[in-house]
Amino acid sequence: MHIRHIGAVPVSAVGLGAMPLSIEGRPDEDRAIATIHAALDAGVTLIDTADSYHWHAGEAGHNEELVARALAARDDAGAVLVATKGGRGRPGDGSWTVDGSPDHLKRACEASLRRLGVDTIGLYQLHKPDPAVPWAESVGALAELLDEGKIRMAGVSNVDTGQIRQARDILGDRLASVQNRFSPALRTGEPELRLCEELGIAFLPWSPLGGISRSSLDGGSRPGAPDPAYAAFHEVAREHGVSPQRVCLAWLLARSPAVIPIPGASRPETIRDSAAAAGLALDADEIARLEAAGAS
Repeated sequence: MHIRHIGAVPVSAVGLGAMPLSIEGRPDEDRAIATIHAALDAGVTLIDTADSYHWHAGEAGHNEELVARALAARDDAGAVLVATKGGRGRPGDGSWTVDGSPDHLKRACEASLRRLGVDTIGLYQLHKPDPAVPWAESVGALAELLDEGKIRMAGVSNVDTGQIRQARDILGDRLASVQNRFSPALRTGEPELRLCEELGIAFLPWSPLGGISRSSLDGGSRPGAPDPAYAAFHEVAREHGVSPQRVCLAWLLARSPAVIPIPGASRPETIRDSAAAAGLALDADEIARLEAAGAS
């Protein structure tokens, strides 16, 4: 597994997004834990979770507890950076709420510490800006958690360039990551990615595969057809004899050394395939074809 960095911490170039293991349609626990263990066996040393990754009301922290149980059974868990998030909630009806108040974030962090069974969280991320709370106050809560030693590094998610710069002003080098949505079909996060590259902040694309698993081989052009942005990814995948998902992740890694994608998985074979993207080298012509697909 190739290595990249979040702050000074080396992590695998491809992480595991653990959300699918706990939300709607989640697998049973045996398969969920097998998926996490398959990730570790494939060299993955970054697992992304959140207190709001659950399905039903009253089970906040389901994903954090699952990750903790999976890691407790492994001797190599000490090499894993667990990144969790606070600031969102799920009432159990399929909706998502947001609460970026300092009091909520501090309570959420304490609860995450208990569920993960650690004294310090390696990377704690503010899940989403709360329009009802000044951004500086939310980020200020992260600064206090850092000062108290409850978190080692801080991150922000679903943010724009202005919010990244303001968070950087408040946290300095302790702002270690930005987690935004980015995929072949949704590239609007390019300014945020380039700013992270400039500032030396890791950029963690969430939902990095977008709808590639549902896209047709030719991309489709009929109303309601799969996004044509993925056609070139299928073509390059056929040429390499690998999955288009693997090509997608390799393309993301080639965009910038700041990028560490965190694809979701709910089966061991899925994360094994994703982890293998770190070893797939795309040449300049292939990258140009994939870039052009998004511009068309």
